[in-house]
Amino acid sequence: MDGDGSIQVNHWRKQSLQYRLIIKLSYIRSNYNMLVQIAKIIGGTVRVTGKRADVIWVVNKKKEVEEIIKIYDTYPPLTSNKICQLAFLKTCLTQTSVETYLLNRNLKYHQQLNIIKSNIDFKIPFYFKEWLSGFIEAEGCFSIRKSNNHSFSIGQNDDLYLIEAIKVYFEATNKVRNPYGKFYVVEIYKKEVLLKITSHCTNYPLLGEKLESLKKFNQKLF
Repeated sequence: MDGDGSIQVNHWRKQSLQYRLIIKLSYIRSNYNMLVQIAKIIGGTVRVTGKRADVIWVVNKKKEVEEIIKIYDTYPPLTSNKICQLAFLKTCLTQTSVETYLLNRNLKYHQQLNIIKSNIDFKIPFYFKEWLSGFIEAEGCFSIRKSNNHSFSIGQNDDLYLIEAIKVYFEATNKVRNPYGKFYVVEIYKKEVLLKITSHCTNYPLLGEKLESLKKFNQKLF
């Protein structure tokens, strides 16, 4: 969810509120199977878009949304974006007035900067290893080059604290770069660190398209 997910509140003809959880991925068999596995465990449905370009896991029913977000009581989202989206959803679940929603929807992210500032001394939570594999599935990139100078990179908008935490976790010495806007990325080439990353992704398994990338990467790395 922190990578390719979305926590949404919409309105139906300004008469009632609609609540939705979505994960949208490229349509390949491994991504489809991963989302089906998620749906079997926590609910929701999986469908392929009309042109078979994307596969989507979606939850539309209010009661089901309320039940699923209880997961976040134990495992809170870590990106500032999803923290804001979840807070807004929870507010709208208790304050169901469409008028209140329309007045506040543009203020959904007004606390995002404060969240980022408060995480300057970010402490890695107990579920970070499992969370990280999900985040790599969404935002990680295993790059294979003809020069054999293979690399792993991962980036995120706004949340420098998360990319720094990932760098520290893998004991990488590379600087976190800021190539444009508020996007932060770390790219790792050192084989010793790459082995730590591939080992992590084996112990805390990837499940979708990135698992296929990892297998190809390992073949080249070794």
